[in-house]
Amino acid sequence: MIRVLLVDDQPLIRSGFRALLEAEDDLEVVAEAGDGREGVAQARTHRPDVALVDVRMPVADGIEVTRQIAGDPALAAVHVVILTNYGLDEYVFHALRAGAAGFLVKDIEPEDFLHAVRVAARGDALLAPSITRKLIDRYVTRPAEVDAAALTALTHREREAVVLVAQGLSNVQIAERMVISPVTAKTHVNRAMSKLGVRDRAQLVVVAYESGLPAPEAHGPARRRGRKG
Repeated sequence: MIRVLLVDDQPLIRSGFRALLEAEDDLEVVAEAGDGREGVAQARTHRPDVALVDVRMPVADGIEVTRQIAGDPALAAVHVVILTNYGLDEYVFHALRAGAAGFLVKDIEPEDFLHAVRVAARGDALLAPSITRKLIDRYVTRPAEVDAAALTALTHREREAVVLVAQGLSNVQIAERMVISPVTAKTHVNRAMSKLGVRDRAQLVVVAYESGLPAPEAHGPARRRGRKG
């Protein structure tokens, strides 16, 4: 059972999402909150698998909620997904940098919404690398202060795995590209996340692009599959 926390200041939005989630056998809403402060408190009380958090709320916005959840070791297993009416904007970018697993626009189709919750619960990123690049191009005016020592600490294989994650590949696809097992690929990714101090793949993608790790010619899995032929 995937346990979900809803954090949104609009009761109608919460009730709509609750109805969608609780109609599914594998999804359960364990709590709701109408503002960010209450959302963090409910996350600490219930420790859900996924927290669906509105980006703009009273008391504490979605960025602050994400920052507090991501910064609490006891909530390391909580995957924050940002909800927005506005699509790509600076709020979304800062929430991703704070540790959100991805974002969803509120007018998403119901089946896509349910799929996204399940993807987030698995720990996968809800963010295409192309979207990450747009956000970084738009809102980062200078390179981020990525820990140079942490980058240096990456082994050659870990660095290669990070580049492939940033290009949108799954662990299975990374394993195929690096000619290793999926378990080894996952190990490389997890060790890289630990060394870079990021909590999930979405944040790893952001850090990778900000630090200049991905190859400039990379354009995501579709293009690479075409070349593989």
